[in-house]
Amino acid sequence: MKPEEIIMAPIVTEKSNDLLQEGKYTFKVNKKATKVEIANAVEKLFEVKVIKVNTMHVNGKKKRVGYHVGRTSDWKKAIVTIDTNPSETTYLAKGGKTTKVTKKYKDSIEAFMGA
Repeated sequence: MKPEEIIMAPIVTEKSNDLLQEGKYTFKVNKKATKVEIANAVEKLFEVKVIKVNTMHVNGKKKRVGYHVGRTSDWKKAIVTIDTNPSETTYLAKGGKTTKVTKKYKDSIEAFMGA
């Protein structure tokens, strides 16, 4: 799946706005997406470093229009924790040389508040 198909929309509520200070962002995601796919999609779309992904299934509600009773569709929600203080990381490469990761990551998602 493409990252645009995985991340459907941001969820902006009072609780999700309180979690922004902790670096946690809430998204409506595809029901078939896994945690790894969600993390890769957020990293690719928003250029941030994802630390953790929590997912949950949200059951649809019963709705009534006149005499007819139906249900809204079930959906999946993901709470993504990003690294708010990205720093350079070093690791050992072939030959025992230490190398640094030079990729720049953002410390927040600016497009989240514009939704």
